[in-house]
Amino acid sequence: MAIMTEKQARELLARVLELSEADECECNLAGSNEGNIRYALNTVTTSGEVSDVTLAVQSSYGKRTGAATINEFDDDSLERVVRRSEELARLAPENPEWMPPLGPQEYKATPTWSEATANVTPEQRARVAEASISPSKKEDLVAAGFLDDTEAFIAIMNSKDLFAYNLRTECNFVATIRTADGTGSGWVSRDYNNIAKLDSGAATQVAIRKSLGSRDAKAMEPGRYTVILEPAASGTLLGNMLNSMDQRTADEGRSFLSRKGQDDKPPPEDAPHNRAGEKLFDERVTIYSDPTHPDVPTPAFAADGHAVDRTVWIENGVVKVLPNTRYWADKTGVPYRPIAFTGGGFFGGGVPFIMEGGKRSLEEMIADTRRGVLVTRTWYIRPVDPQTQLYTGLTRDGTFYIEDGEIKYPIKNFRFNESPIVMLNNIEELGKPVRIDGNMVPPMKIRDFTFSSLSDAV
Repeated sequence: MAIMTEKQARELLARVLELSEADECECNLAGSNEGNIRYALNTVTTSGEVSDVTLAVQSSYGKRTGAATINEFDDDSLERVVRRSEELARLAPENPEWMPPLGPQEYKATPTWSEATANVTPEQRARVAEASISPSKKEDLVAAGFLDDTEAFIAIMNSKDLFAYNLRTECNFVATIRTADGTGSGWVSRDYNNIAKLDSGAATQVAIRKSLGSRDAKAMEPGRYTVILEPAASGTLLGNMLNSMDQRTADEGRSFLSRKGQDDKPPPEDAPHNRAGEKLFDERVTIYSDPTHPDVPTPAFAADGHAVDRTVWIENGVVKVLPNTRYWADKTGVPYRPIAFTGGGFFGGGVPFIMEGGKRSLEEMIADTRRGVLVTRTWYIRPVDPQTQLYTGLTRDGTFYIEDGEIKYPIKNFRFNESPIVMLNNIEELGKPVRIDGNMVPPMKIRDFTFSSLSDAV
């Protein structure tokens, strides 16, 4: 049984804690039912379903901690995993950054679960694939894509009477549509908690238009251009920046938010060591997290079970707060700013974020552009300089030249070298945010975006 109700999860974790002989014990229970279908060359290649549930037990003696995992839940197995975690804890060295478990928390209800997604059938997945394959074949194009749907739960309990539970669903659809001769390519991605919102046929039409329109691309000289970045083109850059805003990294002089002294030396001990409170971006930049957001909800707790509420990271261009750990918050005397649990095990995953934007559509932004470059998405992004957040990567699957409000012709892909910090200071316009990879990101019109060289990739 991969999905446990809140009552079932509570009862199982209570049995584990009853077996514990350690000073402190924390338990993490996670399970999922996942279905998928994959297609390539206009035909389904694989499909399947996977179910699993895992229990992780973390035992502590003083500051010595050990953890063990298991996916069998009979009495003997539960006692075995608890004893194993205790054995490892006794062997472990003391952790100077150990923090005691939290007590009970109050959590807000979040709309993370959809019955439609939880009950997806293989026949429904096949229809999603067919709605993408059929129109592609009619246009003599080659479709490849993937649909993944998941129902999952996470439960946390500790010896201080904390208990947290969340049940969520997700579906992710992606398709790449190429011309038969391989000279044109279009791409599209959609993700939702509720699969009823997914129209794979309509999404595929976006990729089909880009595929047909990107054939015989022309070369343009690398340089600095005004660009319109679709959400898939900027989302990874923004996520990388937010995941680099950790307070400790900044305080220790290892990030773009570190405060420098004279001659790039560390600031005096009594001076702030990070740049929280400074205006670093265009005043239109506001980025926050909110577990109750209707389009991108998350569990209302962090990986340690601490309650998570709406948190504004950047407001009107000003860095408001930095995410941190309980240890670092206690050490530096600042409030604890956890992020919502979006990963597995005892680790929380990346920062889920919502970036505010405007009200205009991507098409309206294009119509108001005199000259520029439309970028469908970026990929193969790699860091160049963490201190300036400089990244390099490539455009892909539909890059176009805009003139006098119209897409004039496709252009060859570029390699770019750009920092999201610079990018967010060169904003000309923000469009209406849409969901991408579990975040809300607006299309952006950015001036002086740096393309460093041409790429032969389609």
